[in-house]
Amino acid sequence: MRAPQTRRRSDGDAAPAEAVAPLPPVATVPPVAGRARRSWVGVARPLSPRRRLTLTLLSFLLPLGLWAAVSYLPFLWHPLIEVTEPGDVAWMEPGMRVPRAAFSEEVAAAQGAGTAVPEGRAANPVYLPAPHEVAVAFWTTLTAPPPQRDAIWLPASLWHSIQIIFWGFTLSSLVGVPLGVLCGAQPTVARLTEPVIEFVRYLPAPAFGALMVAILGIYDGPKIAIIVIGTFFQQVLVIANTTRRVDPLLVEAALTMGSRNLRLIRRVIVPAVLPQIYRDQRILLGWAWTYLIVAELIGTSSGITFFITQQARYQHFDNVYAAILVIGLVGIATDIALALIGRRLFPYARAEA
Repeated sequence: MRAPQTRRRSDGDAAPAEAVAPLPPVATVPPVAGRARRSWVGVARPLSPRRRLTLTLLSFLLPLGLWAAVSYLPFLWHPLIEVTEPGDVAWMEPGMRVPRAAFSEEVAAAQGAGTAVPEGRAANPVYLPAPHEVAVAFWTTLTAPPPQRDAIWLPASLWHSIQIIFWGFTLSSLVGVPLGVLCGAQPTVARLTEPVIEFVRYLPAPAFGALMVAILGIYDGPKIAIIVIGTFFQQVLVIANTTRRVDPLLVEAALTMGSRNLRLIRRVIVPAVLPQIYRDQRILLGWAWTYLIVAELIGTSSGITFFITQQARYQHFDNVYAAILVIGLVGIATDIALALIGRRLFPYARAEA
């Protein structure tokens, strides 16, 4: 049997060692039968190119599939009846869309009177055309002049709207970008300008429409002004916040080496945040498009907004959807082109550009 351990006192006498309590046994978790569950939320990892392409296609195909299902499957949602043969009902015409209840009443009345019964097929409201109708209208509006004498051609109206966007966003950027950088780099300038900008940015840009017409006339001037008002104040605040993200150690190093004031902004701060500012401008350009429809209703109607309102007046909603689709395609094509340009301009910061 093993002798008990002893510890030496300071006076040389031996004393029995204090008993050490044994550690409690570690609790073990029994293994879960079956396959372990995986969390669908975790550390973000880049997707493979194939998976990214698949998800991108699905993001477009899913709403398109829902639209097609509602359009082509009568049992989902077809609340109206499109008259194909009016029979002896005087007020009906071929192509007219009437509620199911009214159509059923006319059928019952015709059967009771022994007259010709109207015929029809299930249909959606006129404001919800099928995808193939919009596709045909899309091609027709781009390639053929409008049949109405007073109507305008979609390419001409689109080009006019693009010019409004270009001039409005350019004028906004010429002032907004330098002021935003200056606010982000100099706290005194920021405190002097940002409070009033924070206040004005909550004022709706269309509220200035009547004032802009009184000042700039009824043509393109007030439309460009609305684009400027809608993007300028947001632009200053966004770019100022981006400028404040520059690494302070980088600024301190530049100050140590003798850079001061505008030289510091031009040679250090702006190059450090330029890729992110470029990305901010791409996002802000999308805001400019959102103000376009309201801007073109001010003064004389013009551009693609006039095309949309005119086609809606004629109840050509397939052309309305085609025009909206054109706006989306022009916007996404512009953003993709700017993204590709940003990769060439800023190869050292592709994630930001």
